[in-house]
Amino acid sequence: MSKRTLAILACLGATTIYGLNHTIAKGVMPTYIKPFGFIMVRLLGASFLFWTCSFFMPKQKIERQDWGRMFICALTGMGINMLTFFKGLELSTPINSAVLITLVPILVVVMSAIFIKEKITLQKSLGIGLGLVGALFLILYGAELRQDAPNIPLGNILFIINAISFGIYLIVIKKLLEKYHMFTLLKWLFTIGLVICFPITISEFREIEWSAIPVDGICAVVFVIIGTTFLTYLFNVYGLSQLKASTVSAFSYAQPLIGILFAVVTGKDDLSTVKVAGTALVILGLYLATKKT
Repeated sequence: MSKRTLAILACLGATTIYGLNHTIAKGVMPTYIKPFGFIMVRLLGASFLFWTCSFFMPKQKIERQDWGRMFICALTGMGINMLTFFKGLELSTPINSAVLITLVPILVVVMSAIFIKEKITLQKSLGIGLGLVGALFLILYGAELRQDAPNIPLGNILFIINAISFGIYLIVIKKLLEKYHMFTLLKWLFTIGLVICFPITISEFREIEWSAIPVDGICAVVFVIIGTTFLTYLFNVYGLSQLKASTVSAFSYAQPLIGILFAVVTGKDDLSTVKVAGTALVILGLYLATKKT
């Protein structure tokens, strides 16, 4: 099997895990673990796993001139990205999170034009416009109040900040992957991310009563640490080592389908005309934005 095929399978694996995570993580928050406390759990668990694995990998030293780029990656990929997603998930719904995260490919197209001067065609412009209209449609949709979604508009805005942050992370880390092994990068990025998030997450982390969490809740936490954090970051980084950032980001297309199906099947969310319309606009916009002319 070629490295490109493995990279595609890794990206598919990552987006599948992300699609399931929208509902699985929602089932634990905020009843047993508050969102920022969950981030501390993720960062601690993943840091331990990446450092443990790194002892069996080639030893590399990060060059001094690369630490600035490392900090930006950790801030966007492990800091802002995680904090806004989990807080947004507490305030909004699994379906909205699954849909709005697919703005990442659109944002990557825009940022690629800014940072690497890639030309944006009329087709891409139309796709970006449709995607943003779909996202705005979901943001303004705040009339439906649910007990487990107390502030849908604010939650959806946080999802968009999350998408912007993750898009920056995908572009910035690409350069580092040309120099360093992925385990070398990820062990340091998660360590820096842990330091960045510590002041924000420590209070909610201390509030966790582990003995009160049921078995299915513990299983959800383990899934988030190993699946949503360790494996997805590993899969995405491997995908980036073989594919373009815009190609990796395009796998977000599958998240609404996986997230919506899983949320509906498990009874955690339901479909509505607004969600279907917003989803259709976002996906159509994404298709036009990333399709080759």
